Amino acid sequence: MTSKPSGFVFTGRHMIMVIGTFFGVIITVNMFMAWQAARTWSGLVVPNTYVASQEFNSKVAAQRQMAASGIAGKLSVEGGIVTYAISHPETGPVDVEKVVINFLRPVGTDQDFTVELNRTAAGIYTAVHDVRPGQWIAEVKASDGDTLVVHEANRFFVVGE
Repeated sequence: MTSKPSGFVFTGRHMIMVIGTFFGVIITVNMFMAWQAARTWSGLVVPNTYVASQEFNSKVAAQRQMAASGIAGKLSVEGGIVTYAISHPETGPVDVEKVVINFLRPVGTDQDFTVELNRTAAGIYTAVHDVRPGQWIAEVKASDGDTLVVHEANRFFVVGE
């Protein structure tokens, strides 16, 4: 019996090219993902982790005290108008001296901004500021003198073009 060789023979050189291509694709994708991660996220959660750890217990106690007061706020962003309403479930609207909202993107810092709202009615504070579509974190600080009345952070989504 004689066997006739086929036209294509898979050799060790072909196997090396398959393995090289496989790992080349994996390495290229990993490098692209690492580049995207480094380019879009600041990585900054707190400026100094040691100081943040030392202040943790006092911040938790202050948040518990604010929650126990029953005072709550509600954020609304529509048509370029930012509105924040502060109220107590039993006594109604709550007036404060100052309401400041830090709008932060969950990833990146290049679009972050801060808005100070003005009182328009009892417990209602507004400002005109365009908020671009996408996900945001709004950190609200409402204070009456040196007393922080409301401090909360809410994640929300602005729908638009």
